[in-house]
Amino acid sequence: MSGIISNLFEEKSNLVDQAKEEIKEVYLNDERPWVLGYSGGKDSTVVVQLVFDALSELDPDLLTKKVYVISSDTLVETPLIIQSINTTLRRIEEKAVELNLPIETHKVQPMVEQSFWVNIIGKGYPSPNQQFRWCTDRLKIDPANQFITEKVNSFGEVIMVLGVREKESSTRANVIKSHSVDGRVLMRHSTLSNAYVYAPIKGFDLDDVWDYLLSVESPWGDDNYELYRLYSDSSSGECPLVVDQTVKESAGSCGNSRFGCWVCTVVNEDKALTGFINNGHDWMRPLLDFRNWLTSIRDDRTKRMKYRMGGQIYFNPVQIKQKNDEQFVLIPKKGSRLKQEILLSEFEILERNELKQYLKDNNIDLSTSDDPNILIKDENGNLCRLGLGPFTLEARREILRRLLEVQKGLQHPSDESYELIQESELKEIRKHWFNDGDFEDSLPSLYSEIMEHSLNFEKDERLLFSQDELTQLEMMCKEEGLDFKTVKKLLLVEKEYTGLKVRRGLMDQLGSVLKQDYLHL
Repeated sequence: MSGIISNLFEEKSNLVDQAKEEIKEVYLNDERPWVLGYSGGKDSTVVVQLVFDALSELDPDLLTKKVYVISSDTLVETPLIIQSINTTLRRIEEKAVELNLPIETHKVQPMVEQSFWVNIIGKGYPSPNQQFRWCTDRLKIDPANQFITEKVNSFGEVIMVLGVREKESSTRANVIKSHSVDGRVLMRHSTLSNAYVYAPIKGFDLDDVWDYLLSVESPWGDDNYELYRLYSDSSSGECPLVVDQTVKESAGSCGNSRFGCWVCTVVNEDKALTGFINNGHDWMRPLLDFRNWLTSIRDDRTKRMKYRMGGQIYFNPVQIKQKNDEQFVLIPKKGSRLKQEILLSEFEILERNELKQYLKDNNIDLSTSDDPNILIKDENGNLCRLGLGPFTLEARREILRRLLEVQKGLQHPSDESYELIQESELKEIRKHWFNDGDFEDSLPSLYSEIMEHSLNFEKDERLLFSQDELTQLEMMCKEEGLDFKTVKKLLLVEKEYTGLKVRRGLMDQLGSVLKQDYLHL
């Protein structure tokens, strides 16, 4: 038995030694800088630690090219995880400077106009789900790729070093295999030209990863047992740094089996947050409650506009189901959500050309919570329901209100200034609200009402109306049979071009407003 155990330890040791020797060989092989993706989890920690140790064993005169350790901060990371990542990045940088290693750490973030809250609260994007997972590109892939592209432009080519493993899943193994070339260590990046991928632990299994982390001391002083406890507390794993579409698809959602964004709505249950709370981090319960509420309102028709962002009306077909002596409208749901059954008699059935007059007669505004119980016949006689668009402006105000209330009451144990939404995001959201018709400029007052202090919002010099003026304008539009929202948008377009010597594009902008589908039903 002792022989078997000693052989096992020797195999593990050989695996680590082989990985380090390969890292040295690949590093010394050319002058292309490395960009090492660090997510804060076990696999990427192993890679950073192996690279750190391997470079430490090389002759200092040979350390001629940079290794950039980058970590993605989506601005909605689980608080405990981003706190751990920030601490580790600082320690890696300090230890690298002490040892004269060519390692720099960087944290990449989405541009403010692409942040989670700007997209949802500002633009009205419905919260992500499996069919519309818009978040990964904007929050992870684009910021990481921007950093990589900058290095490509500076150095010609770069090598991405990632903690991907063939034994993580059959899907991941197939992805790695599809990008590998026999006899070569590097893989071509699937989307970025002049970027290559190196996976030094692709042959590790889960036991190899933990055996290494729990038996080899962190060179920068982290406690890997604390990382192990994070996994245990979250009943979960890490959300990997994603740098291309192929990895995105193989990685799947991070909210179910991994820790990533605390507000992830892609999955039905966030096991990571729940795990943290169940293991004593009860201060995060308001985050889970908010996340669950945000998930629940996604398909609430009273929270969504009935046309897309560009004003396009669309229709979703429904099925009719006979049950006993009654007919039911069967409304399909995407993914694992249950289909909805509603009595057919509860709906009014309209021809396509009757819709505009019906909305006018019943004073229905499709950009608000109004949700008429109607079905529309298409050209083939099939029954359809109005499709859903962005969150209404009122719903966006409600989401922001609830988020700020959670932020105000949150008791972060080690960061009194911890914020769920940044000031720069609030200012960007304010711009989007204004462009969507919030002429009363309600965000600054909403913020000060909840937080009991004011932010330094710059005075908006664009066209603003008092509530009385808006009411008068709306009444005039009704008297003249004009669409109030359209008039406001036309005023905004005109204001944007005021004072310009060359007003090229003005007529196109005005035409775009006037051609929106909902005006021409």
